[in-house]
Amino acid sequence: MEVKKDILWRVSLCFLGIVALSLFIIGKAFYIQQVQGEYWKSMSDSLHLSYRTLDADRGTIYSEDGSMLSTSIPFFDIHIDFMADGLREKEGKRFTTNLDSLSIGLSKLFQDQSAAAYKKQLQAGYKKKDRYYLLKKKVSFDQYQALRTLPLVRQGRNKSGFIVEDMEKRLTPFGLLANRTIGLARTYVDNNRQVVTQNVGLEKTYDSLLKGVSGKRLVRRISGGAYVPVEGSEIEPENGKDIVTTLDVNIQDITQTALMRMMTDNQALEGTAIVMEVATGKIKAIANLGLMPDGSYFEKDNYALKTSEPGSTIKLVTLMSVLEDKYVTLNDMIDIDGGVWMLNGRRIQDAEKSPKSHLTIKESFEHSSNVAMAKLAYTYYSKSPAKFVQHYENLHLTSRTGVDLKEEFRPMVKNPKRKDWHMQTLPSMGFGYEVMLSPLQILMIYNAVANNGKLMKPYLVNKVEKDGNVLTAFEPQVLNEKICAEQTLHQLQECLAAVCVDGTAKRVFKTAVYHAAGKTGTAKVNDGNFKYTDGVYQSSFAGYFPVEKPKYSCIVVIKNKPRSAQYLGGSVAAPVFREIADKLYAGDIEDMPVYIAKTATDSIKYKWSGYSSDTKNILKEMNIPFIDSAAKEEWGYVYNDNNTPGIKALAVNENQVPDVKGMGLKDALFLLENMNLKVQVKGKGKIINQSLAAGQTIGKGQTIMLELD
Repeated sequence: MEVKKDILWRVSLCFLGIVALSLFIIGKAFYIQQVQGEYWKSMSDSLHLSYRTLDADRGTIYSEDGSMLSTSIPFFDIHIDFMADGLREKEGKRFTTNLDSLSIGLSKLFQDQSAAAYKKQLQAGYKKKDRYYLLKKKVSFDQYQALRTLPLVRQGRNKSGFIVEDMEKRLTPFGLLANRTIGLARTYVDNNRQVVTQNVGLEKTYDSLLKGVSGKRLVRRISGGAYVPVEGSEIEPENGKDIVTTLDVNIQDITQTALMRMMTDNQALEGTAIVMEVATGKIKAIANLGLMPDGSYFEKDNYALKTSEPGSTIKLVTLMSVLEDKYVTLNDMIDIDGGVWMLNGRRIQDAEKSPKSHLTIKESFEHSSNVAMAKLAYTYYSKSPAKFVQHYENLHLTSRTGVDLKEEFRPMVKNPKRKDWHMQTLPSMGFGYEVMLSPLQILMIYNAVANNGKLMKPYLVNKVEKDGNVLTAFEPQVLNEKICAEQTLHQLQECLAAVCVDGTAKRVFKTAVYHAAGKTGTAKVNDGNFKYTDGVYQSSFAGYFPVEKPKYSCIVVIKNKPRSAQYLGGSVAAPVFREIADKLYAGDIEDMPVYIAKTATDSIKYKWSGYSSDTKNILKEMNIPFIDSAAKEEWGYVYNDNNTPGIKALAVNENQVPDVKGMGLKDALFLLENMNLKVQVKGKGKIINQSLAAGQTIGKGQTIMLELD
C-alpha cells in the first residue's frame, strides 16, 4: 500500500507540474500577444522591411533648336505575386477565370511565345506560390500601357498580383553626333569588384542638376531573398533638370560628316572639328573621331580638349606679337635662307618650298615659313623672352578656356623661369613647338581676330530649365575686350585672308563663292605614343568666314597615320574646313554678305581634245549648240568660235606622235598605246603637257610622259 501511495503522489505531483507549466505558457503567450504584441511586430517589420533608393528621372539635354540630344526613356520589369489575396480568394476563382484571356493578351502583346506557353508558365507560378515571379524584363512604355488594359491586370495590384518596377535607360537619339561632348555612361569594375558607372562630357559636368533628387521605396523581404515593394509607402523622387546646349544638330551633322569623310579617305588616327559662333563664343558643333580596332571611327575621346604641339596655326600669335610690339611691318623683308636655317647646330626647315629666298613678313606668313617665324621670335625676343610669353597670357592661352566640360587639359606654355627653358625654346615656340595647346584654345584666338579683337569665352550651355521654366541662363562672356591694337588687328585679318588667296590654302579656296580667312598647320607628332622620327603628322586649319562679315570660326585638327601620303594642313585639314564652310554658307545664304566671284573664263575657250562622237554627245545632252567642223573624223578638239563651241578634226598619223594635250587620260591611253608607245602618267585631270612633241616620228619602244592637271 505504501508503495502505491508513493506512486500516486509522484504522479499527481507531475500532473500538477504539467498543469502549472501549461498555465504559465498560456499566460506568457497571452502576455506576449496582448501586452508586448506591438513591440514584437515592430521588431519583425524591422527585420523584413527596408528602404530602397528610387532614382529620379534624369533630365534631358537639348540642342539650341530644341532637338533631344540625350534623354531617358522608361522601361519596366513585370513581376507577379501569386500569393496576393485577390488571386487566392474563393480558391483562386479570379485567377482561373482570367487565365485564358490573359494568356492570349500576353502572347499578342509581346509576340515571343504562344498563348498556351504563357498559360503553362502562369499555372506553374501559381502552383509554386511564387511571391515575386518575373514575367517580363525591360518592357517599353508603350507595352506597359497596353499591359495595363489586359484582363486581370486592369483589376489592380491587390487583385491581380501584378507588380511593376520602373527603371530608365539613357539614349542619344542622334547616335554618334556630338556623342562624346554630350556624354557617355562608362561602366567598369573597380578594385572592390563593384560595377561603377561614370559619366563624361556634359552628363558629367551637369550631373548634379540632371540626376535630380532620389526618392525612397519601402520593400518587404519574402522567401527566396526577394523584396516586394510595399504599396503606398514611397517617397517620390524629384526629377532632374533639363540642359539646353548651344549645339546645332544641322551644323553638327555637317561638321561630323566632313571630318568623317577625310579621316576615312586618309585612314587617319584621330581628329576633331569645332565650329564656333564668332560674335558670342557659342560652340555650334564639336566632332571627335578616333580609329577603332575594327577600322571604324567612334567618338571615343574629346580630342578638342587635348593639348598638343599645334604647329603653324600658332604663327598667328608670333605675327601678332612682332606687329603689336612695332618690331616689323608687313612689308619688311626677311631672308629665309632657302628654307633651311641652322641655329646653333639645330636645323629649322620649311615644310613647303618657298617661291623666293627673300619674303616680306606677309608673304612668309602666307607661305607658312618656319624659318621666318623662328627668326622673328629669336631676333626680337631673345633678350626679353618674358615679353613674348606675355602675349600668350594676354590671349588666355596659359590657362584652360573654362568650357563646360571637366576633362579639359591644362595647356603648357613655357616660361623663361622654368628649368626646361633653353636657347632653342623661343624659336621653337615661334613656329608651333615646345608649347602644348588644345584645338579649342587655338580656335578661341582665331575667333577673336574675326570678332574685331574681342576674345570670347567658348561655352556649350545656354540655359538650365525645369518643366519649361528657365532656372539659369548663360550669356556670352568677354575675356578680353581687345587682344591687340586696331592697326595690328587689320594686319592680321589681311594676312589670314591672303593665306586663302595666295598662300598655302590657295588651291582649296580658289573656287569658293565666299571669302575665307585662316591658317594651315603641319606639325610632327611627339606625344608618347609616337616620336618625331615616326613620320606621324598633325594637320590643321583654323579660320573663319565670310571675311566681310564673319559669322562662324572653325578649326580642324587631324592626326594622320605614320608616313601618310597626304599630311600637309592644306591638303588634309583645309578641305574639311572648306566642306563645312560651303554647306553653312549655302544654308545661311540670306544672312551672308553677297559676294560676286570673279567669272572664270568659260571652259569652252580652252582646247579640249578627245573622241569626237563622245564630245558631240555631251554637248547635245547639255543642249549646247556647237559648230561641227570635224565631219566624220574619229578624233577632234573643241575650240571657241565667237562664244560658241566648235569641233575640229585632230590630225592623227600612224607614225607620228599625236597632240594629246587637252584630252582625258582614257582617250589618251587608248590612242597612244595603240601606237605602241609606253605611257607614264603624273597628276590627275586633263593632260597639260607631253614629253614627246606632237608630230615627232615614233621610235620603237619609246616612252611618253603625260602630265595631268
